[in-house]
Amino acid sequence: MDKTVTVLVERRLKHPLYGKYITRSKKYHAHVEEKLNIGDLVIIEECRPLSKTKNWIVIKQS
Repeated sequence: MDKTVTVLVERRLKHPLYGKYITRSKKYHAHVEEKLNIGDLVIIEECRPLSKTKNWIVIKQS
């Protein structure tokens, strides 16, 4: 898994009854060619299955 990164995607949604904002998060495994550091912001895109859990590729990093 040298070329795999785990990307945490967080989204905020409003509770339908109470109106409070809730943070939902999900982790994705993405393919990357160059090394990344913890905390880097990236843009991922869905692609063909590369392994059992890896269906995403990093297209841009900032």
